Amino acid sequence: MATRIEKDFLGAKEIPADAYYGVQTLRGKENFHITGIPMSLEPNFVKAFGYVKKAAALANRDLGVLDAKIADAIAKACDRLIAGEMRDQFVTDFIQGGAGTSTNMNANEVIANLALESLGHAKGDYQHVNPNDHVNFGQSTNDMYPTAFRLALIMRLESYMGSLTALQEAFFAKGREFGKVLKMGRTHLQDAVPMSLGQEFHGWGTTIGEEVQRIAEVRQFLHEINLGATAIGTTVTAAPGYPELATKHLSELTGRKFILAGDLIEATSDTGAYVLLSGVLKRTSSKLTKICNDLRLLASGPRCGLNEINLPQMQPGSSIMPGKVNPVIPEVVNQVGFLVIGLDLTVTLAASAGQLQLNVMEPVITFALFTSIATMENAVNSLRVNCVAGITANAERTRDMVLNSLGIVTLLKPALGYKQCAELAREGYETGKSLHDIVVKERKLMTQAKWDETFSFENLINPKFEQ
Repeated sequence: MATRIEKDFLGAKEIPADAYYGVQTLRGKENFHITGIPMSLEPNFVKAFGYVKKAAALANRDLGVLDAKIADAIAKACDRLIAGEMRDQFVTDFIQGGAGTSTNMNANEVIANLALESLGHAKGDYQHVNPNDHVNFGQSTNDMYPTAFRLALIMRLESYMGSLTALQEAFFAKGREFGKVLKMGRTHLQDAVPMSLGQEFHGWGTTIGEEVQRIAEVRQFLHEINLGATAIGTTVTAAPGYPELATKHLSELTGRKFILAGDLIEATSDTGAYVLLSGVLKRTSSKLTKICNDLRLLASGPRCGLNEINLPQMQPGSSIMPGKVNPVIPEVVNQVGFLVIGLDLTVTLAASAGQLQLNVMEPVITFALFTSIATMENAVNSLRVNCVAGITANAERTRDMVLNSLGIVTLLKPALGYKQCAELAREGYETGKSLHDIVVKERKLMTQAKWDETFSFENLINPKFEQ
């Protein structure tokens, strides 16, 4: 394999001749065999570095501190990253020491070598375009990495929010489909009062919609950046006016309104926005876990469980029990929820572990949030396509369970009073008689007409107040 030699102050390294990354990237690749997941697998992160590095180059060009020819070559190279090219050249592991320096240098070296080629120079001929002196001019990992991370999160959340919205609509569609399916509501896993299956599914759609709103709200915090803060927030090595101008360029390039933090010292060490976002992801995971638990309960059986709904049959469920089918999609969504809840703790610990002017644990926060969003999006899509869309209702069974339940005694309370209703429920429990037989046929506490009015479908799911 053909190679070239690149040097840094630690010595020389052989680099594959066709590689666009350089010596510092290679050191990072060799040092951090942690997750086995390179940043190339999160395309938005690569694109985000393209946007941020381009904004920096344009700002430095406009301020007259970076040669226009070099700045334009850097911007052209960044355009290729933004277009989705060169992803395979981003080889550093997500989790790394150095607060993301290896990743920042990976971007600097790839951009420098692309710029060199566009100017007619060989890769590694850094006297013409240097990763540190030109691509990283007036910058630090400590402002570039978090700015790119925030932009990547903003872009990544768009498709995740779209998936949640699609799941919400799937639940609403089932809510309409099951609008006339009578069933028993339950509290404490005991019979409570009647409802429609459609109301249950509509409620799940509503709760997922709330999560989309929460994500949109917390995403706004990601628009505050510390671009131009450089090492610790003092803007050392950055030209006067650079932070404001670079932020302006980034907003124009991305079509998003970024805001330069008012206190760059504070912003450089603060990871509070990530904690907020992670908390919302955990909240959504908790809700989805609850929904999937409900789906598994309602589909339990088929003959010895609730058996109120049927989930799509996706695969044989046992290597020993013939004909068994398991609720594998809700099960896998549950497991993803547990993962995200655990990763939220990772974010919390990492955010609290930063010392003094920098939180060096940001790479693991990056890994945790991207992993949470990606796995959750996949789980949400699978739940919608492979489960919710194909759910059917056992309407006759759910109706029979309601009419045979003692829980419907609650609807008699306005007419008969709590004490007498409790006695009726107790008699039904001890004798096995239906509530209808006790109230109408035996005790004659209510006429058949009044019973039919009280226990009509509409009154069961939308009971009228009577006094």
